[in-house]
Amino acid sequence: MTLAKAFVTGSVVKAPEKRFTQNDMAIAGFTINIDKTNETLLRVVAFGQLADTVSSSLTVGDSVAVEGKLQVNTYKLPDGKDKKVYEISANFVEKISAVNNMSNTTAADNQNNENLVSFNQDEVAQDLIDEDEIPF
Repeated sequence: MTLAKAFVTGSVVKAPEKRFTQNDMAIAGFTINIDKTNETLLRVVAFGQLADTVSSSLTVGDSVAVEGKLQVNTYKLPDGKDKKVYEISANFVEKISAVNNMSNTTAADNQNNENLVSFNQDEVAQDLIDEDEIPF
C-alpha cells in the first residue's frame, strides 16, 4: 500500500454507498471520473460525519473536488496477475458547479448558490503542506 496526498476534481459516476463498521462508524464509498475519456476512475472513501453528509448529498453527475490520501492497493486476480486499485481516503469533499458567466453574477448570487456545498472531515482547518515533508 502506498500513501500520498491527493487533490482531484471529477464527476461522480457511481453514487455513494453507505455502510457501517462493527463500531457503528459510517463509511461511504463512491467513484469519480477524473478525465473526459472515462478511462481514469478513482474510488473515494469517506468516514464518520463526512460519510453521512456525502451519502445524503452527492448523486451521479455531480462535480466534486476531493482532498485526501491516495492509496494504491494491489491484489492477485484468479489468473495470477496483479491488479492495482487506486483509492482516495477523503479528508475533504466539495460539491462544485461550473459558472457559465461570472461577469453576470454578484457576491450575493455566489453566497446563495445552492450548488456549492463543502464537506470537511476535520473540524479545524489544517495547513495543507507539512514543513517537515519539504525535501529542501
